[in-house]
Amino acid sequence: QVPLVESGGGLVQPGGSLKLSCSASERLFSRTYTAWYRQAQGKQRELVADIHTYGHTTYADFAKGRFTISRDSAKNTLHLQMNNLKPEDTSVYFCFVRSSGTEYWGQGTQVTVSS
Repeated sequence: QVPLVESGGGLVQPGGSLKLSCSASERLFSRTYTAWYRQAQGKQRELVADIHTYGHTTYADFAKGRFTISRDSAKNTLHLQMNNLKPEDTSVYFCFVRSSGTEYWGQGTQVTVSS
């Protein structure tokens, strides 16, 4: 199992920004399905945004216009830029990769939006 390591979470005030990063020790982010999920306490895990094999991106409605997913295949990293954060964005954010039929999850990074 190739570990995915997320970073960039933390405490931010409403309206603030954070950039999450996910890194892997192998080339997992080239022509694979990659995504960010989140899970708030007591709720089901939900898709935030994804990048499909050939680069097409999709966003959950709550993320449209505020979040941007990107990946750097050469650096084996996946990012999620989050702007205009709201208290309801408070969650643990997870990196996900599906490559050659194998699924990988990161350990999650906590994002807390509070004044």
